[in-house]
Amino acid sequence: MVFSWIEYPSREVRDAANQKMMSDPRMKEMGENMPFDGKRMIYGGFSILLEE
Repeated sequence: MVFSWIEYPSREVRDAANQKMMSDPRMKEMGENMPFDGKRMIYGGFSILLEE
């Protein structure tokens, strides 16, 4: 499993970066050719270890 994150200096910088990324046509192309179904993958490999 891999975790990663990006720290932005402010919310305004973050919002501007997200807007540029989502308006990039390469993002749409990448989303159409995903090698897996992310909606199913999120729930696929977890099991409950502790219930309150």
